Amino acid sequence: MRVSTESYPFAERNKGRPWDERGIWQAKWITSGEPLQPPYVLAFRNRFTVQTEETVRIHVTADERYELHLDGRRIGRGPERGDRHHWFFETYDLPLTPGEHVLVARVWVLGDLSPVAQMSLPPQGLVVCADDPKWDEALNTGTAGWEYKRLDGFEMDPAFGGWFTGATLKVDGTRVPWGWERGEGEGWQTVVARQPAISYHRGDRLPEHVLEPASLPPMLERPWQGAKVRFVADLRAESTADIPIRLDEHLPAEAEAWQNLLDGNAPLHIPAHTARRVIIDLQNYVCAYPEVVLSAGGKALVRIHWQESLYEDPRRSVKGNRDEIEGKYFCMTWHLKDGYGDTFITDGGQERQFTSHWWRAGRYVEVVVRTADEPLTINRLAFLETRYPLEPESRFTADDERIQPITDIAVRALQMCSHETYMDCPFYEQLMYVGDTRLQVLVTYVLTRDDRLPRKALRMFDSSRINRGITQSRYPSRLEQIIPPFSLYWVAMVHDFAMWRDDLTFVRSLMPGVRSVMEAHLAQVDENGLFRWIDGWNYADWVPGWRGGIPPASEGISGVHHWQVVYTLNLWAELEQMLGEHELAQRARRCRDATAGAGVAAFWDDQRGLLADDLSHEHFSEHTQCFAILSGCLEEQRIQRIAQTLLQPNDLAKATVYFSHYLFEVFRLLHQPDAILQRLDLWYGFVQNGLKTTIESPEPTRSDCHAWGAHPIYHFYTSLLGIRPAEPGFRRVRIEPQLGRLNSVQATLVHPQGEISVSLTRKDSTLSGQITLPETLSGVLVLPTGEMPLHGGKQDVEAAV
Repeated sequence: MRVSTESYPFAERNKGRPWDERGIWQAKWITSGEPLQPPYVLAFRNRFTVQTEETVRIHVTADERYELHLDGRRIGRGPERGDRHHWFFETYDLPLTPGEHVLVARVWVLGDLSPVAQMSLPPQGLVVCADDPKWDEALNTGTAGWEYKRLDGFEMDPAFGGWFTGATLKVDGTRVPWGWERGEGEGWQTVVARQPAISYHRGDRLPEHVLEPASLPPMLERPWQGAKVRFVADLRAESTADIPIRLDEHLPAEAEAWQNLLDGNAPLHIPAHTARRVIIDLQNYVCAYPEVVLSAGGKALVRIHWQESLYEDPRRSVKGNRDEIEGKYFCMTWHLKDGYGDTFITDGGQERQFTSHWWRAGRYVEVVVRTADEPLTINRLAFLETRYPLEPESRFTADDERIQPITDIAVRALQMCSHETYMDCPFYEQLMYVGDTRLQVLVTYVLTRDDRLPRKALRMFDSSRINRGITQSRYPSRLEQIIPPFSLYWVAMVHDFAMWRDDLTFVRSLMPGVRSVMEAHLAQVDENGLFRWIDGWNYADWVPGWRGGIPPASEGISGVHHWQVVYTLNLWAELEQMLGEHELAQRARRCRDATAGAGVAAFWDDQRGLLADDLSHEHFSEHTQCFAILSGCLEEQRIQRIAQTLLQPNDLAKATVYFSHYLFEVFRLLHQPDAILQRLDLWYGFVQNGLKTTIESPEPTRSDCHAWGAHPIYHFYTSLLGIRPAEPGFRRVRIEPQLGRLNSVQATLVHPQGEISVSLTRKDSTLSGQITLPETLSGVLVLPTGEMPLHGGKQDVEAAV
């Protein structure tokens, strides 16, 4: 019943109105009639009568989160995550039959215990507004007969180890007013109507939620299939963190009954005064809402905790092979503390359904059950997978057995880090960082035509800019964090969009922010033409020896960041040129060239044939070489000297999982595809170690799921097969295959105008195959022997290589 809408729904009602009366909804924010301190949970209900069968459209939002129920059935969740200037509402079509109906919304207000990515401002409450004014009196908050009551029994605890993901939940079923989702029970009170909902900024007002349509489709929600019971044992203590899993304690007969429960084949009956510990392997990385249905067993406890992996040595974050459980600990990294999740206590009623207010993440689930004086029946135990509905539309295969398993874990990582925003990791932070997001978006471009999540990311980061002009490092976030180099990656993201998607109008809307970011960096260039850090966390990569990921520097002057500025100045110049801003493009190129010249003079070490990280030339890294080469400002002679070191064993600080993207870009420019293929050994090691997603950093890693490690997918298409936009908007294509030791490659790549299909085989010294472009697309095939024009449709390829 959720539907998409792209525009303000009440535009017709605003025609002819003065500016300060536009954008005002015929609904108000409603709240409780009593002062409440977060965390708390409210239910709002509205009972209404329908005379004739009709589908009624409504728009819904809340602060902080809501679940919407129609006649006892959940029909949606929201609102989509944003900030106060982009507070999203969802639209629903309600199929109503004649008779009585009830709308109920459960609203969670967690305050300081909410996820860091959850923005909030008063009033924390609910808005429901009918699209058709004839339903205003029956449905709108502020005019219809809405009531509320506080839902007892929902207790929030800080998320130990989950860091920024928000509170864990304890539901005491003996206190829950069951049937609230159907509007049942006593204690409903009249709501208080606050200010009108609005969709435009108005003058002389306190900060308000400025509403706009949800920009994304509904998140995927489906039962997860394939969970496997790995371990069932007697529960020796309430806390299990320091109890290793010993398979000689396993109870196989009970494990079979638990497996039948998971498979949906039979309920599970647990006797009174029984305590069990169960380890479930979801057999993949999963983001999901846990759902358990319990009957009888008054005061029985069911605790559901999550982990990405089990630990050999949790204090040092040593996990070992992720498939293995023997002798390992189910606990939080760096601490022998219990896992992360939720606890449910039943009241003894029949088929009580328990779930969490927010999804959880990981591969392994620990279920602890302790019954009291009555036997307990677990009618159902399930995991409702949720994520952005991203599914690969492109395909890439090659005669390297590592490619497919690397693709599988990279795609899964991207999916697990794609929700209402991109996320760095689903287990620890759930925050959208610019540096991570740039790589996630590039992978999105090559996998799917759907660019709604990239567009939202670009807008959110633009909205995050501080008075200095740069973006915040992560956004939405109620805790401000500044990683100044990440704002340069946002400029790169705008450039990426301009090349991969054909919408320069959208690009133009972001250019004031682009210019603001670049001017903030130019203001940091000193009298010697060298860029000096902007204050903040000047992270570059998780290189061992770089404290906090910050590269060596001389009083704030770093070769890594200086050359990143040069690299981004070049992208800025190209953006201005695309948009016809030739004077601005000329200025950006002039600044680029001057900054590059100063960088060569300060950082070039002729003895080593490399650019240093610091002015004293004591430290050298792959990172500085990468940005300098990618800037396009180095002479060929210097590039070749750098390449000699990059392509052989050396003592440079090495790019890790994240920054390897930029190293792969350099290998492409150097025509060294085998160097890319060699570095993929790191990713294949992930597969061999039982990982289901790409990790944050080399072992021992904190996070098992970081989608910045998904970037090899991008390079399969764009570096090995060499398919890239040749003009803004991907209006022409350039295909420059660099197969290296590969002999056979096939791919289909999504394109704004259709699909690009390439099949190439090398035999002896001949490259042959076919290339098919959308009928409206042209381009060029670049081979060592020269260039071949490409036209729409199918064409054969045969050339000496």
